Amino acid sequence: MSPRDIPASILIRSSLFFEGLPEAAVERATMNVVTRNHPPNQVILLENDWGSSVYFILSGWVKIRTYNLDGKEVTLNILGKGELFGEMAPLDEVPRSTDVITLAPTVIGNMPAQDFVRLLTTEPQSGIRLAKLMARRLRQVNRRLRLRESDSMSRVADILLFLAEGQGKVSASGAGTEIPNLPHRELSSLSGLARETVTRVLSKLEKKGLITRDRDFLCISDAHALEQLML
Repeated sequence: MSPRDIPASILIRSSLFFEGLPEAAVERATMNVVTRNHPPNQVILLENDWGSSVYFILSGWVKIRTYNLDGKEVTLNILGKGELFGEMAPLDEVPRSTDVITLAPTVIGNMPAQDFVRLLTTEPQSGIRLAKLMARRLRQVNRRLRLRESDSMSRVADILLFLAEGQGKVSASGAGTEIPNLPHRELSSLSGLARETVTRVLSKLEKKGLITRDRDFLCISDAHALEQLML
C-alpha cells in the first residue's frame, strides 16, 4: 500500500514527533490534516510567507534553502520521511525565514497551525520533542560551520554523515547505511564546495570503498572511517 492509499491522519502518526504521545491527543491534532502529492522541484514554502500550516513529510524529501548576501543559494538542510518543517513561523507569529523545495516526488501532510500549537500547549511531551528536534538541527548546523575551513574531504564526509543521521536507513544487504543519492549541486550547496570538487571527492571515497552509489541511493559502507576523515 502506497502513502496515497493510507488516510493522512493514520500515515502522519508514523512521524517520530508523535511517538509516545497519548492517542487521544494525536487524534485531535491530526484530524484536520490534508495530504498533498508534490512533484520534484516544486516550491512548498517561500521566505516571508505567513505560517498557516505545519508540514509533515510522509514520503520523499525536501531541501530548506536561503540566499547569502551575494544572492547565492545556500542549502541549510535536507529533510525526509518522518520529519516536519514550517514549525517556527506559527510559534513566533512571524513570516517564514526560508524556502522549502521538493527534491523528489513527495507526499506531505499539512496540519493547521492552530492544531499544532494547541498540541504543544496541552501535551508537554510534544514540546519536549520539538525542543529536542530543534536542538539536534542546531547542533548539526554548528558542526558544519566549524568545518567550513576544513579540507574538502572532511566537508563532504561531514555532509554524508549529516544526511545519514537524518535520512539514513540500513541497506537491504545490511552492509551499510543508505541515504538519497542527491544531485551533486545539492551536496555542493550543503558543503559550500564547488560541484566539481564534490564530484571529485565522491569518486575518491568510492575508490576507497567507503561509499557505493547507484541511481537512487548512496550507501555508506564504513561510517567510522568517514568520521576519521574529519579528525
